[in-house]
Amino acid sequence: MMARYKLVVAAIVLALAQIGFLGWMIVGRAAILRDGKEVLLKVEPVDPRDLLRGDYVRLGYDISRIEVEMIANLPQGEAAAAEGPIIVRLKKDADGFWRATSAWLGAATTPAPDDEVDLLGQVSNGWSLTPGSTISVDYGIERFYVPEGEGLAIEEEMRKRNAGAEPELRSFGIKVAVASDGSGQIKALMDGDTMLFEEPLY
Repeated sequence: MMARYKLVVAAIVLALAQIGFLGWMIVGRAAILRDGKEVLLKVEPVDPRDLLRGDYVRLGYDISRIEVEMIANLPQGEAAAAEGPIIVRLKKDADGFWRATSAWLGAATTPAPDDEVDLLGQVSNGWSLTPGSTISVDYGIERFYVPEGEGLAIEEEMRKRNAGAEPELRSFGIKVAVASDGSGQIKALMDGDTMLFEEPLY
């Protein structure tokens, strides 16, 4: 009987720990969405032939590939990037989209000015660090979940604009909230100045 009681108690403690961990994750995400610095990133379809999979849209950005010359602290004597964090500093451009101005492998050496923001990404190993090349960066904001059945029209419109079929229309954008540590969370999917979908806090 005592062993059974201990098993029940252990199961309850484990369940409470899991609930607490999930709650901590949700509260942390909500804090970024509520208090993070907002930037607008221009969307570039990852694969125009297969952009939408299931109920989420795969997204790429012009900051998804960083020119090696933009990295301020390139390791001397190394020809390939090691797996790890990268800080990409963004600044708002004249068209309203934020674009990369510089980057650091690991951590930035100076804090971002008030009109700029540092976004934390991850680099996978093996990318060439030779001049003239680029490295691929994953920011954890490469998927946007949409209500079931809502993605096909967005997919088709993105394909048209990516092909230049509707040059008079402004590009799709993603509003991202960036925390003080550089972590980013998607806030909304924008079609020009029109908000199509907004992420709830909880």
